[in-house]
Amino acid sequence: MDQSEIMSELVNASPLGKNSEYQAEYNPEVLFPIPRREKQLELGLDPDNLPFVGSDVWFGYELSWLDAKGKPLAMIGRFELPCQSPCLIESKSFKLYLNSFNQTQFDSVAQVQAVMEKDLSRAAGAPVRVKLMTIAEMEAFGFKPAPGTGVDELDVVIDCYDYTPDLLQKAEGIREETIHSHLLKSNCPVTGQPDWGTVVVQYKGEAISHESFLKFICSFRGHQEFHEQCVERVFTEIQARFKMQSLTVYARYVRRGGLDINPWRSTDQAGQDDGRLIRQ
Repeated sequence: MDQSEIMSELVNASPLGKNSEYQAEYNPEVLFPIPRREKQLELGLDPDNLPFVGSDVWFGYELSWLDAKGKPLAMIGRFELPCQSPCLIESKSFKLYLNSFNQTQFDSVAQVQAVMEKDLSRAAGAPVRVKLMTIAEMEAFGFKPAPGTGVDELDVVIDCYDYTPDLLQKAEGIREETIHSHLLKSNCPVTGQPDWGTVVVQYKGEAISHESFLKFICSFRGHQEFHEQCVERVFTEIQARFKMQSLTVYARYVRRGGLDINPWRSTDQAGQDDGRLIRQ
């Protein structure tokens, strides 16, 4: 059985794309981990020696439980899974897990946070950080514009909507810049539903042709892959084709099912901030 067949079996075993009964009582068993290793091998990466650091930052908006007096609380969760973790967590199972808190009583917010960190860390195979925020605390984030230079308004012909990394081309010279596109669109590998996002590339090294970057991103339009894997694919292709002193790639995906997923991969240790983009 080859790597694609292994991944296909894993994905088909997940709750994604199937009718699922929502459980209102706490149930960590609904979490469905998916190993990262098979896809990383497909990308030519060594899972034991990744060329990047990073994490997958999730925000969960369908999050509620009952306090010690039975009063419902509504909060927003920030969940950070390290990219070195053996597994990512399938998104529908994550949604089912969060909703399983709805009719369960907990003594404190700290207790809920500790329970979530324990369950998610077990599923991912590495420590997962959880931060629970009130609505007012989340409102304080506000919205920010995407950083750097946008490429979406360039006057170019786009005629390729199937993933084509050869579209990436060099420009002249060495640059240190940030570029972004709001036109990232890929598809769920199980349901075929569209995933919309903004992709940002920060780099120092051989210059990337902005026109070619736009064409490359548009070629994801028919591509089927999870959010995390798309970001690793962009990072891997740029790193393979350009001599870079530093490279960071991240995406801010549009919320679906009460969750948004924001993976980032970087040659540097510094993380990204949690600034929200307008489509999130």
